[in-house]
Amino acid sequence: MKKIYLTFVILFSLSTNSFGHIGHYNNFNKLEMEILRNNKVIGYNFYFFKRNGKETIVTNQIQFKVKIFGATIFKVEGYAEEKYLNDQLISFNSKTRQNDKEKFVNLSFDKENKEFQIKGSSYTGKGSLDNVIGSWWNHKILQATSQISPVSGSIKEQVVTFIKKEKIEQYGKIYNTDHFKLRSKDMNISKDKRLDFDIWYDSKTGKIIRVSYNRMGNWEYRLKNYE
Repeated sequence: MKKIYLTFVILFSLSTNSFGHIGHYNNFNKLEMEILRNNKVIGYNFYFFKRNGKETIVTNQIQFKVKIFGATIFKVEGYAEEKYLNDQLISFNSKTRQNDKEKFVNLSFDKENKEFQIKGSSYTGKGSLDNVIGSWWNHKILQATSQISPVSGSIKEQVVTFIKKEKIEQYGKIYNTDHFKLRSKDMNISKDKRLDFDIWYDSKTGKIIRVSYNRMGNWEYRLKNYE
C-alpha cells in the first residue's frame, strides 16, 4: 500500500522578522481545530496560550489516525511548545511520532547573531529570522516567505496568493474570510514535499478558520471552538 505523506506546514510577502503577532492573541486561551479526511473527523489540533508578564507560551497538541477498511495505516501524535518574549520567538521544541518514526525539533534564538539555531530530525543548522514556525494558530503564516517544519526542522520556501473574499459557514457560524492559496516557491519538487494549501482567514479576529489540501484524500483543519 502506498505510503501517505503529510506535511504540517506553514506560511504573502510582507516584511516579517519572526514576530508572532502575539498581541493579537491576548484574548485567546485555547483554539480547537478538528482534522477531517474525506469529510470525516479523524483527529484534532489544539493550541493553548499561557502568559507570564512579557512571556507567552503556546503549546500545540495534535493527534489523528487514518483507517482503511478498519485498519490503521497512518497515525500521528505530537506535542510542541513555542515560547515568545514580547513578540520575538525565542524557542521552539517539538516531539512527533508518525507511525513508528520519532521526529523532533529543538530551536533557539541566537540574539547575538540574530538568527535561529535549529536541530531537527531532518535539518541541523542556522535559520533566518524571516522564517515562521508551521503553526496554524499564527496568521503570520500568511506573511512569511519561508517556514520551518514543526515536525522535522526542515526549511521550505513558499508563495502565498490572495484569491478572494469569501463567506463560509462552519459549525453553525458565518465567517467573512480572505481566501489565500499557499504553494511551494518551487512547484517542481516532488509531490510529497510540495506545499499546496487553501487557507481561509478572518482578518477581524486574526484567526485562521480553515485549511484544506489534497493528498491521498481531501484534508481539512477546521476551527471549531476558541476561548
